[in-house]
Amino acid sequence: MTAPLTPPPPPHEPSPRSPHPAWETAPAPPSMGPAPHGATAVYGEDGPGMKTELREAAVVTVGVALAGVLLGVLWSRLAPHVPLVGDLVDKNWVVYLKDTEGEQAIGVDGTFTLLALGFGVLSALVVFLARKRGGVPLVVALAVGGVLGSLIAWRVGVWLGPAQDVIAHAQAVGKGVTFPAPLKLGAKGALLAWSVGALVVHLGLTALFGPRDPDPYATPYGGPAAPPA
Repeated sequence: MTAPLTPPPPPHEPSPRSPHPAWETAPAPPSMGPAPHGATAVYGEDGPGMKTELREAAVVTVGVALAGVLLGVLWSRLAPHVPLVGDLVDKNWVVYLKDTEGEQAIGVDGTFTLLALGFGVLSALVVFLARKRGGVPLVVALAVGGVLGSLIAWRVGVWLGPAQDVIAHAQAVGKGVTFPAPLKLGAKGALLAWSVGALVVHLGLTALFGPRDPDPYATPYGGPAAPPA
């Protein structure tokens, strides 16, 4: 006669080899809900704060705009002169171009545009080196400061250039004597060259060399965190 077998322990009872139930030994997945009160979840380095960014943007705007004075001085010195000639017709002074086919007027606009682009590249490089994290306020500051700097450079260059009263200038130098025309910016689109150059260079530097936050989806649950790039 065969002895009856001992029935297995109920599934809810702990195993004789483990002092704890099986459901207690399984690791629970990390919670995806909000952090408990007092706990702080860190995903990357926090920014300096909106107030600090706005204050830095204001400083950048003023600094870039004031640099327009230097641009105006360089433009007045480097821009080619448009030659004019005065003549006396029926006791009235008239002024006309000495070289009607000359390209000096185009050179004036081109000089301003090239100088403005150079100032845009330089200002973007300085701002990036001073604060590599970047931010929307800094980008807006570069754009607004570039426009203001171009306007200031335009007025300063005209003020430092040849006299605006061409009739009085022709009378001062005499009949048939060549004298330079006042500086004039014919292509008003050149006033945007500074801002465009600054934005392109700054965005390019930020994309290539700016800090990057770690990707929270690149690290599996429970695995080591990937070092920031």
